[in-house]
Amino acid sequence: MNAGQLAALVAAGFFAVLACVAVYVLIRLGRLMSAVTEMVTGYKARADQLIEQAQAAVDRTNEQLIRTDAITASMDQVTANMAELSGHVSALAGLARGISTAASAPLTGLSAFAFGLRRAIVVRRSLQATAGQTRPAAETVPAVVPGSAARPAITATVTRVPRQRVGIAGSRVSTADHGTGAGQASVRRDRARRA
Repeated sequence: MNAGQLAALVAAGFFAVLACVAVYVLIRLGRLMSAVTEMVTGYKARADQLIEQAQAAVDRTNEQLIRTDAITASMDQVTANMAELSGHVSALAGLARGISTAASAPLTGLSAFAFGLRRAIVVRRSLQATAGQTRPAAETVPAVVPGSAARPAITATVTRVPRQRVGIAGSRVSTADHGTGAGQASVRRDRARRA
């Protein structure tokens, strides 16, 4: 063998080794490509599933928003009805106040008349009881009611007795000697007892 043939044989050996390495790399690259393809297919299936779930969530949210819109529209109607009702109530409050005033005015007058009548009866009875004890001379005095000039006058029997007023603890204090200080002294005594 000569040197040219030996060189061709070495070159053919290197070429065969290089071809085997290339085949091995291509086989590994093929396996890698199939694994990547499977992985991308799996990701695509999961992505499709995630997109479907996201779409379902968006659809549910949209349904809830539609319900919320319906509730908001109902609340707007309720608010308008409440404003109308408030107007009616305030109008009725003024009417009720007027009716109350109109109804209470005669009752107030009637109760004042009843109180005055009862007070007059009590005063008359106490005067009669006092008059029965002392029997001073009685005189008739016409009583004039203010603002009733056209009405007939009411006459009453008035007896002259020493004026008395009720002191602090319900005790009667004589005012017949009103400037002398005796009545005031009894009032002071009553106050001192209370203190």
